[in-house]
This record gives sequence, structure tokens and C-alpha cells, in this order.
Amino acid sequence: MVFVYAKRPLHISWHIAAAGIAIFFGVLIARYIPSVLFASPAWLLTGIGLFGFAAIRGNVWVILCSILAGLLIGLWRGSVAQVDLDQYEAYIGKSVEVVGSVAEDVDTNKRGQSVVRLKDIVIDNRQLPGNIWVTVNKDDDLQRSDRLWIDGTLATGFGSFAASMYSANVIETSPPKQPDVALEIRNGFSAGVRKAIGEPEVSLGLGYLLGQRRGLPDELDNALKIAGLTHVVVASGYNLTILVRLARRLFEKISKYLSFVFSGGMILSFIAVTGMSPSMSRAGLVAGLSLLAWYYGRKFHPIILLSIAVGVTVLLRPSYAWGDVGWQLSFAAFAGVLILAPLLQQYYFGATKPGIVRQIFGETLSAWVCTLPILMYSFGVISNVAIVANLLILPLVPLAMLLTFIAGIGGLLVPSAASFIGLPAELLLSYMTQTAQYFANLPWAQSDIAIQLWQVISLYILIIVFCVYMQRKTRYNLRDSNIVE
Repeated sequence: MVFVYAKRPLHISWHIAAAGIAIFFGVLIARYIPSVLFASPAWLLTGIGLFGFAAIRGNVWVILCSILAGLLIGLWRGSVAQVDLDQYEAYIGKSVEVVGSVAEDVDTNKRGQSVVRLKDIVIDNRQLPGNIWVTVNKDDDLQRSDRLWIDGTLATGFGSFAASMYSANVIETSPPKQPDVALEIRNGFSAGVRKAIGEPEVSLGLGYLLGQRRGLPDELDNALKIAGLTHVVVASGYNLTILVRLARRLFEKISKYLSFVFSGGMILSFIAVTGMSPSMSRAGLVAGLSLLAWYYGRKFHPIILLSIAVGVTVLLRPSYAWGDVGWQLSFAAFAGVLILAPLLQQYYFGATKPGIVRQIFGETLSAWVCTLPILMYSFGVISNVAIVANLLILPLVPLAMLLTFIAGIGGLLVPSAASFIGLPAELLLSYMTQTAQYFANLPWAQSDIAIQLWQVISLYILIIVFCVYMQRKTRYNLRDSNIVE
């Protein structure tokens, strides 16, 4: 967007978007400067005051005040988080006993150990902020929300983790004081599905329906990674979008209010079942804001929507901005789907409404392009078969989710006929697993390409320039892009 007239009014949503992006950069910068510089609440109050001034004036030129306001708020929030995390310094390199709650589903590393993400950390009877990455000897009984007592040598953290502990000794485990009802419902339903569908198909179906990627067999998990299909079994935007769209369309003809309530309930239920991972926090916020705008007959510009989501999530968890690759990939993929994909459709096909194949191809290609720089920088590899594999599998994912759900209900209500009821789901899921494994086994399925940070920035500048060019050529209104419709 180019601003021409200094007195031209600018909608407050653009001030919010500018502040949201600036908050992200403020939090990011706070990681690399002394935390005491901006930890004072005075910086927060100054930022709020500047944003209030910009919102009241509303002119284009005061967008600079919104940016400065966001930077100050981000610097304050990041500095406060850094001060909190500095409490771990006294324990780094020492043997300590740690008590914490399992934050997400437990998965397994290449050494066969359980990988646990702990929250609500207590060391030396001190409650500490942040999460810890821990590996322990394989323990299949550990579940989300369990309380865990461990000891070992505390090491420095990485990404969004305040600290880490490798090969920790488990002293004691206990269930949570307050039962995780959503987890119990999920586990009960999963048991029903497993009565109806065999492995590895059942793990893929549960991944689609419940976002349980960490239950996938290693061979299938690796095949999905190589084929560029991991995103469909991670609790994130794609799964949630399918469920929200289904709920909205089922009830819309009855009542818009009922559609809104059930769709909102679907968002909250899915988050409760899958857990609040970084990608899930982004997906839930974006879907919720989009649904709210739809209900009130409004339209979010995708840049505004993503900017608000960025600002809110890093305010809640500054560590997301400090190296959480899942969070970064989640936003990049959504930017591709909401911005690049519709522009490509308009540029190459005009106003003709795309069919399901063309839409999925455009969205898959766009998400792949927008995540490619991060993938090359973080992992040094790219999938050469992702586009074709996604085209062959993505159109069938909603049907696979429905058939898996039916299989689960059958497994719970009619155990004796569960395998018969689950047969359609098993056949479809078998096709998907075999397709993923076929592409993953191709000798040229994956390429090793590593790039530097300056190249990442350069690639994203090129993508932005291309988007601006297509928008100017097509005059397409990006407000018409809505994930819940």
C-alpha cells in the first residue's frame, strides 16, 4: 500500500496492524539487548499513549506513531520476559531437581527417548517462567498435563525453550490435580477409532482428525516430512479450517447465530483436544477473528488479520518470536494461503471461481513458496514432490476426517462391527499412506539446500514485490479472502 496524501484518513485497523508487526520486532530486538533497558512499565505506558494518539488522529502520517508504539510495547514485553528467564542462569550447568507439568503430547526422538515439554516449572521451591525441553528414557505412560519430577544437569535453552535437560532421571510422575477432560475424551475416542482401523492408517486418521502427529509410526512420519505432507497431521490451520467451514455451512441455513456458536465451539474444542501449541495458538486466533468478522458482516484484510495475530501471540508468549520454527512456518503458510494464493488465481485466471483442484493447487503452491525460505534456513532441505503429493491427497482429507469420525463412533458403540464400519476409512487412509511412502522413497524426493539469513530476507522481499505487482495488475481486493467461507 502506498500512502499519497498526508491528511488522508487511515482506518484504525491499519494502525493496529502496524503496531502488531512492530510489537514482533520489538520483542525480537529485546532478545539481544540488556533486559534492564526497557523493563520499566513506563515504556509500556508510553507505547499505549502513542498508539492512543495515533488512533485518535487517524491520519496516514501518524502511522509512524503506531509503529513506534508497537516497538516500545514489544521492547517492554520482551525485556520483562528476558528478566524472568534470567532466573535460570543460576542453575545452568548444575545438577538440579525440576518439577513441571507436561505441556503437550509426548513424542519420541531418534534415540528412542521420550521428548517432554514441561511448563509450570519449579526449581528449589521457586516457580519459574517459560518451558523446558526434556528427554527421558522411553515412558509410554506419560501424558499431557501429568506432573513430573526429574533430576539432571540443566543446560541452556533453544528456540522458545528457557532451558533444556537431556537424559533426565524420572523420580516420580503423577496425574494432574484437575483432570484434563478434553484429553480424556480424545483418548477415549481414539481407542474407539483403533478398534475400527489398523496401523499405520489409524495413526494417520487420528492425525487428520485430532492433530495427533506424535502418535505416528516413525516410518510414516518420515515419509510425510519428505513428501511435504506434515502440515495436514499437525494441529494447525488446515485441520481447524476444515472443521470450522463444515460447522458454519451445516448450521448457516438454520441460523447465522447458531452457525457462529457451533463454529466457535469447534475452535475451542479443537484447541482443548490438541493442546495450545505455537501453531495452534496462531490457527485458533486467526480462525476466531475471521469467524467474528464473518458474523458481523465485516471483512478482515489478511495483512491486518495476520499482523494482529502476530502481535497478540508474541505478547502472550515472547519466546515464539525468539526461534519457534513451528510458529514461523504457521504464519508463513497462512500468509501464502490468504495473500499469495488468491492473487495468483486472479492474475492467471481472472474472476473465474477456481474448482477444488485448482484451489488446492494454488493454496499448496503458495504455502510452499512462503515457507520455503524458512525451511531452507532452518533445516537445509526442501521437498521436490510436495506439490504433486498434496494434489493427490489434500482433496480427500475432509472425507478421510469424516470416515475416521464415523469409524470412531462405530468402535465405541458397536465394537463387534467396528472393523466393518471402519473399512471405508481404512481403504482411503491406506491409499494416502502408500502415496506418501511412494513419493518419499523416490531418490530425488528431497534436496539439500541451505541458505543464510540475508538470503531469507531477500527471498521474502521478492515474494512481497511479486504480490504487490499482481495486486496492482489485477486490482484484486484481498478483503475477499476469508478462511471460514
